[in-house]
Amino acid sequence: MDTMRDRFAPVLTRLLDEDPRVAVVLAEIGADAFTRAQARHPDRVINVGIREQLLVGAGAGLALTGMRPVMHTFASFLVERPFEQVKLDLGHQDVGAVLVSAAASFDWPSGGYTHMAPGDVALLDTLDGWTVHVPGHPDEAETLLRHAVAAGDDRVYVRLSTQSNGEGLAVDGERFLSVREGRSGVVIAVGPMLDAVLDATEGLDTTVLYATTIRPFDTAALRRATEAAGTDVVLVEPYLAGTSTAVVNDVLSDVPHRVLGLGVGRRELRRYGDVEEHVAAHGLDARTLRERIREFLA
Repeated sequence: MDTMRDRFAPVLTRLLDEDPRVAVVLAEIGADAFTRAQARHPDRVINVGIREQLLVGAGAGLALTGMRPVMHTFASFLVERPFEQVKLDLGHQDVGAVLVSAAASFDWPSGGYTHMAPGDVALLDTLDGWTVHVPGHPDEAETLLRHAVAAGDDRVYVRLSTQSNGEGLAVDGERFLSVREGRSGVVIAVGPMLDAVLDATEGLDTTVLYATTIRPFDTAALRRATEAAGTDVVLVEPYLAGTSTAVVNDVLSDVPHRVLGLGVGRRELRRYGDVEEHVAAHGLDARTLRERIREFLA
């Protein structure tokens, strides 16, 4: 099966052919995938070299002229390194763009900590007006990328990962999906965490919500779920643990509730290992999730 990033370049190439507003801005990473697109659209496929601050600045400049820029590189180079430009060139100037990342929290362990970005969504949370898509399957990534590009002049972050669920679901870029219903707690699985959460909650009397668009947060879906399953809520996110706990607390501020945020820990893992070892070390494997969810909901 192809990865989310494998799907990214062909889909965006078609969008370049279909919509004269669309442009792609790259910083070397991923440039080979756009060789043919650049030959057809040399003024709308722009590689700025290894200059991530310029990547965002150039994209913002295109947006000021009425273009719909899509900027792509690894998450650590797209959100963290040029954060001042994301904050000012896009946010302060109130222009729209689509940021599409790769490598997620630890998709390339041998690249070291410079190529990991578990705090990317939490960092964007300090800014106003961002939509954040976290697909869990290549089919969902294609759907959400198309939503992002078509989203007028909104600022949208699409977080791609090599980790994937076995099947894609019919996501719409807005709502959470209810994939299992129970009466004793709500578990929210974000993006690639769904399969592990379903394995972890097998046989438990819990509701499982599936979130691929995490900002704006689907408050209505959480409200409906807690009316039937109670207000004990577990968040399982593929990035920094606790990123969305404040949002859940705000949604349920008028009722007694408990929230457990599971995700990537703050402690840096200094041995590279492989992706599966990082998943296990952060307690995001099905067995450990089951233990922590059962203990919390007991």
